[in-house]
Amino acid sequence: MLLPSETSGAAWGGRFAAPITFAVFGLVDILVFGLHAKGSVTFAFTPEFAKVSVPNLVLPAATVCYVCGAITLVLALVRFLSALGLFGLGRVMRRVFVGLVLFLFIIALLAWSDGGQSIPFNVVNLLSGTLNVSIPIMLGALTGVICSTSGVIDIAIEGQLLLGAFCAAIATSVTGSLWLGLVCGALAGSLVAVVLAVFAIAYIVDQIVLGVVLNTLVLGLTGYLYNAIMVPYGDTLNNPNTFNPWKIPLLGDIPIIGPVFFDSTVFLYITYVLLALIQVGLFRTRWGLRTRAVGEHPVAADTVGIPVLAMRYRNVIAAGLIAGIGGAYFTIGSVGSFGPNMSSGEGYIALAAMIFGRYTPFGAIGAALLFGFTTQLQSILSSINVPIQSNLLLLTPYVVTIIVVAGLVGKVRGPRAEGVPYVKA
Repeated sequence: MLLPSETSGAAWGGRFAAPITFAVFGLVDILVFGLHAKGSVTFAFTPEFAKVSVPNLVLPAATVCYVCGAITLVLALVRFLSALGLFGLGRVMRRVFVGLVLFLFIIALLAWSDGGQSIPFNVVNLLSGTLNVSIPIMLGALTGVICSTSGVIDIAIEGQLLLGAFCAAIATSVTGSLWLGLVCGALAGSLVAVVLAVFAIAYIVDQIVLGVVLNTLVLGLTGYLYNAIMVPYGDTLNNPNTFNPWKIPLLGDIPIIGPVFFDSTVFLYITYVLLALIQVGLFRTRWGLRTRAVGEHPVAADTVGIPVLAMRYRNVIAAGLIAGIGGAYFTIGSVGSFGPNMSSGEGYIALAAMIFGRYTPFGAIGAALLFGFTTQLQSILSSINVPIQSNLLLLTPYVVTIIVVAGLVGKVRGPRAEGVPYVKA
């Protein structure tokens, strides 16, 4: 049992975590980026071969950092006064503050890193790369939303991504059909979901331990099969084609927006469709109402005739298909070959995105884009000779995950029955 002083200390830490984090970001903008920024920074908004060009934006790098830091400190002060109870700050405004602080930090970082460089920093390439890199995280986050809303914790997203990538590579290499490879990748993710559903729902195994075990199993299995069959027969089993980008007519020619959102592979368009279907399905259909019911209060749902266990089975297995598609992106949407542990923890990052997004489809997608942005950003920064060791840059997505979940996300309540097995009376 916590003592009153301990309880008040925990509450204090929870209330003031966000303003303290804001202040740290603001001080970094000023004392680290601003004091060490050099020359001017040039932001370019036109990709190569674009039909319409947008003028470059040239700004003094140090001034940009100072302005970003000052605005961030003001936001920290406002958030601090709100935490003291001097005035109210609604949930929407708190989220806007988080977005502004992160945006200003990124602008200051870009100004510091590209200041004095002769080559402009292409914003469109950064944003389009962010969307592409985020595809597995977005699909994994949507998988987590469906499973958690149904009352099942899906820690095995990492394994679903990895097995989906492995099977998509083999199927495409053998048959030469990208679409068949995509289907096989989706089915592979669903296979892991079947195992998860059976042991978690029927045999009431601890869902967190089960998910970690499944991830370890898939990691070992794909690593063994890679060495056993893919290495010696790489030309026939690990040499898949990849989907080519497809630009949507007219929309793809819109300046800035077109190359980012409407000139990509089929995986991004599938993500758009799934996001719309899941958002509408969860909050506007009978399936969504029943899904939320079995995740919040399964006893009451069972009382009114909703098949709790059947709903959980169907949702977990269907969600596995989505994660499998995300895994297929690694091999037939991006790299063009399978490598051991190529998911690189993105399944766990997808879980963090789901929590940061407060178990909602749009929120999870937004958080996934944040993590994908950090991945793409560290890749670009490593190519422009930023004075940061490459190993530290590789840590960026995971550090951001920790900072966001621990310092910015605040208190998040998941579905009440999440992770709680239901035993029919």
